[in-house]
Amino acid sequence: MLEISRLLVSLGYPVPNLELLCQREQVQEPWTVVKSPSESTSLATGQMEPSTSTKKHFTINDFEIGRPLGRGKFGRVYLARLKENHFIVALKVLFKSEIGKEGLEHQLRREVEIQSHLQHPNILRLYNYFYDDSRVYLILEYAPRGELYKELQRNQKLNQQRTATIIEELSDALIYCHRNKVIHRDLKPENLLLGLKGEVKIADFGWSVHTPSLRRKTMCGTLDYLPPEMIEGKSYNETVDLWCIGVLCYELLVGKPPFESSTSSETCRRICQVDFRFPSSMPAGAQDLISKLLRHHPSERLSLAQVLKHPWVRKHSQRMLPPCAQMAS
Repeated sequence: MLEISRLLVSLGYPVPNLELLCQREQVQEPWTVVKSPSESTSLATGQMEPSTSTKKHFTINDFEIGRPLGRGKFGRVYLARLKENHFIVALKVLFKSEIGKEGLEHQLRREVEIQSHLQHPNILRLYNYFYDDSRVYLILEYAPRGELYKELQRNQKLNQQRTATIIEELSDALIYCHRNKVIHRDLKPENLLLGLKGEVKIADFGWSVHTPSLRRKTMCGTLDYLPPEMIEGKSYNETVDLWCIGVLCYELLVGKPPFESSTSSETCRRICQVDFRFPSSMPAGAQDLISKLLRHHPSERLSLAQVLKHPWVRKHSQRMLPPCAQMAS
């Protein structure tokens, strides 16, 4: 039985047909198409990069635990180091009791299945996982500069160069996700981490969807970032992430999201009517980009490829890593 299946059994969660669930459409692109767990390097292989252990089963005794990096309702994240080779990671420790109590087994399974297969410089790696009687441990890439949200809090808002760089990095990462039939659905500053050079890393795939059809009809994600079609209960596709890019660009430049209101109902109303205003300080190029992403009809939103080519992004982005769209297979 696959390691993921063992994890689900330990959580008391019915094991689905993983081969069927992870089935991918054939895509001719310069990236490796995400395969099912039995077909590709996955959590079950125990392989980690770079130059890390190939053992299949980890325990907490394999790690030196350092300072806490964050905490939440379901557990904590610690800085950790593998004793064998001193490889630095972030160890996410989740309590089974809390996960089961809230009925979030499916969300955890989704996070493990999706994130373990994605390999992109702007997506946080999930290297491996293990568990004991009371906890589940996710071995994650360490992002030394923390959350984008905290950078935004410190600075109140970001300049054009920083914002455009982040938008380019995210757009490139989302092109990779969408070609692998993954929709994130919950892009926001709290779910974006920063690497050593400040490069953005998409994290928290708990709300993500991996589906060959790229269509779902469930409410999830953060209210300020929800697109009209999700609030209205309509079917949606990968263009929900385009809406999120527009909201994020606005928030980074202004310091608050475009539809922020005193009540949830008012926020929903404003989103559905695309009721927002640009402050006078907003650069014209950024206004053009945002207005072409925040469109009520999903088909009218700028594509990710168009975002990468947008004049404002091209003029101000200082991205150092080469876009994956230009990498050879």
